[in-house]
Amino acid sequence: MYTLLKPLPVRQELLKRAVTIFTPQDFQRIFRATGSQTKYFLEESARGGLFLRLKKGLYALQTDPPPEEEIANRLYRPSYLSFEYALGTYNILPEMGYSVTSATTLPTRSFQIGERTFAYLTIKREAFTGYVPVKRGGRTVLIAEPEKALVDYLYFVSLGKKPENERLNTANLDKDKALQYASLYSRPGLSKLLKEVL
Repeated sequence: MYTLLKPLPVRQELLKRAVTIFTPQDFQRIFRATGSQTKYFLEESARGGLFLRLKKGLYALQTDPPPEEEIANRLYRPSYLSFEYALGTYNILPEMGYSVTSATTLPTRSFQIGERTFAYLTIKREAFTGYVPVKRGGRTVLIAEPEKALVDYLYFVSLGKKPENERLNTANLDKDKALQYASLYSRPGLSKLLKEVL
């Protein structure tokens, strides 16, 4: 179907299919291109500004960038938005953090994409719950519920790995739900800290 790959028709086809983040395999399948055609086109288009290389094997349309929440969910899997980023989204923290923060069961990692840092912090597998799908920019992304975002954040405060923010707005949170999430971490210091904050 597509033997000669040209930037404008490629961009139009990706947009028509609502594909803004993709792997080389996705690209190869969509355009029926060979491996070498795909590799060459992706490298040249990343240099030319059509595509943004998010990490090895993952690209986005630079001309029509996806929401940063979608990038965060796709960069490192499994993960969901949490910690300061989610707390800022829910106005539990008065300001948004510089980084897009997510919870993962994989090793802790961060990626720098343009001006934005995408940070992933490891949590226990048993605590990898309490997130919901929400629509952002026409896409579905996974984000912690408000109570879970607070518990994830306070877990790292209780470990001494994050400073405690004194300006948390917890008035509208479900205390019982938050305490249930805290119990997943099996850390008495976390439950104590959570009760003080709530």
